[in-house]
Amino acid sequence: MLGRVRRAARGPVARWIEDQVDPFAPYEAATPPRTATGFVRTHLAPLRRILILASLAGLGVAVLELALIWYGGRLVDLMAAGPDSFWAENGMELVGAALLLLVLRPLVVALNAMILFSGISTNLLAQTLWRAHRHLLGQPVVFFQNDFAGRLSNRVMQVGAAVEDGVFLCFEAFWQGAVFAIVTLIVLIGFSPWLALPLACWIVLYIAFVLWFAPQAGEASERFSNAKSRVTGRIVDSYANIESVKLFAHAEREEGFARSAIARLHLRFARLMRLFAAQQGALAVFNSAALLFVVGPALWLWSDGRLSVGEVAAAVAMALRLNTMTGWLMWMTVRYFEHLGTIREGLQSLAVPQTVTDAPGAAPLALTRGEIRYEDVSHHYGRGSGGLDHVSLTIRPGERIGLVGPSGAGKSSLVGLLLRFRDVEAGRVTIDGQDVGAVRQDSLRARIGMVTQDSSLMHRSVRDNLLYGRPDATEAQMIEAAKRAEAYDFILGLEDGQGRRGFDAHVGERGVKLSGGQRQRIALARVILKDAPILILDEATSALDSEVEAAIQETLYRMMVGKTVIAIAHRLSTIAQMDRIVVMEAGRIVEQGTHEALLAEEGLYARFWARQSGGFLGAAEDTPEQEPTA
Repeated sequence: MLGRVRRAARGPVARWIEDQVDPFAPYEAATPPRTATGFVRTHLAPLRRILILASLAGLGVAVLELALIWYGGRLVDLMAAGPDSFWAENGMELVGAALLLLVLRPLVVALNAMILFSGISTNLLAQTLWRAHRHLLGQPVVFFQNDFAGRLSNRVMQVGAAVEDGVFLCFEAFWQGAVFAIVTLIVLIGFSPWLALPLACWIVLYIAFVLWFAPQAGEASERFSNAKSRVTGRIVDSYANIESVKLFAHAEREEGFARSAIARLHLRFARLMRLFAAQQGALAVFNSAALLFVVGPALWLWSDGRLSVGEVAAAVAMALRLNTMTGWLMWMTVRYFEHLGTIREGLQSLAVPQTVTDAPGAAPLALTRGEIRYEDVSHHYGRGSGGLDHVSLTIRPGERIGLVGPSGAGKSSLVGLLLRFRDVEAGRVTIDGQDVGAVRQDSLRARIGMVTQDSSLMHRSVRDNLLYGRPDATEAQMIEAAKRAEAYDFILGLEDGQGRRGFDAHVGERGVKLSGGQRQRIALARVILKDAPILILDEATSALDSEVEAAIQETLYRMMVGKTVIAIAHRLSTIAQMDRIVVMEAGRIVEQGTHEALLAEEGLYARFWARQSGGFLGAAEDTPEQEPTA
């Protein structure tokens, strides 16, 4: 309905112009070029037709602008003959000129504006944002772990605006300015070559100055943009972790953290402003020279009888128009180089190849039984050590596996490779005989349900978060999943700041409006609703109190029926009833068997069990498990 209203609000011409480009049309996805000009060219390719129209319309606007000035000079000459026969001899010409002024010029200007705003700006901004966002969504999880979310989103938004405005300037300023200068020279040559020659020299000097000054301003602007992104990232990081800031009483520390970035921003901005101040003085010199280069020769030629008063008036008007355009063109040029700097800064994140991609022609995962195999898998995160080391493991269809080991043992690495958050460095991981690296990622993850220790939620409604697991689920299925996760009662009592209640209440960024246990239960309900044949539980009940956990445990065991399950837990009591327990240490499997058999072996698992206090592994066994930063 909204789409029909919007289409009805557009006129046929506007609709035709806007529809020349589909910003969301299919395209051959590839890593964006590393250069700003190359990046812009890739986005201009779908706009070829509208760019040609913009060139013609811009040409028409510039020519009509000059024609208006030229006719002003002709009008002066016509008036010089006196008023007696002025209307009788020139009436029809004046009526024609008036019609052109009132009808043709507004139409051409309006058409040019419509092409630039509706045809180019509207579509190019959406296209750039869409493609940049889509490329970043294809990056692996570790890519986002190694950068600020605020800085990444800021770069996407700034690059979109920079490409759009940069292309707009090329037509609105540079193309029309170039046409105006060229046609001005042609008109002045018609008056007298001696009038055009000084102006041609001035244009060359002005272009040389612009090309010398603008890159300096662009470089300063790029540094300013980098500093601004740094400030954005640090501020967003503080806001996103405001609970930790308050809890540890580190507001002053965060102020200092942001202040150092703002101080750098201040220095970069001061450098930029000094350049702009110097630019204003230089422009004053050029503007004065423009008038002298045209008015002086024009008066000399008039006094020598080689120019009429009207031609002098037209030449002076053209010089004055150029005078007003110089500052504008300089600012537009500086803005253009600023945009190039912004694009270059954004490409630091955008022009990064996706490291985990679907193979050409990859087929969807055909899951029949749910058997998972790790075949001599090694993965050291590019460091040569750490991670997983020659791990072989077969998980039979419908088998429930518990993964145990100290932090850093490789449990999360094992799960991450199954989900293909990274590609294995050696060996392979298969599901029902299919290498996970050879199937489509979306089909792989669609068949795996996972609940993590820190289940973040979208800043959307509870309903949206639940249906994220299964968008086509009915209301009844969603409610049933919430009840099975012991979440239904507290959901009904939710109300957000906008007065939305129950399943329509919004949960805040990453679910911060909910308690940890509430977030965990919604995450469990989401996976229950997804009902995937492979289930991964990574400390799935760690955020729950004992009473709720006891109720959830029964739900989890019912969920596991008929599924292949991998459960990671430090609280060993939660996995004691698994079909098999796999014990890992230093990236290797060191023990495996049932709970009773492992206790009987009196090995590492038995020591863990004996050392537990409240059901957790002893801290003495913990070692950091971290992926290397890029």
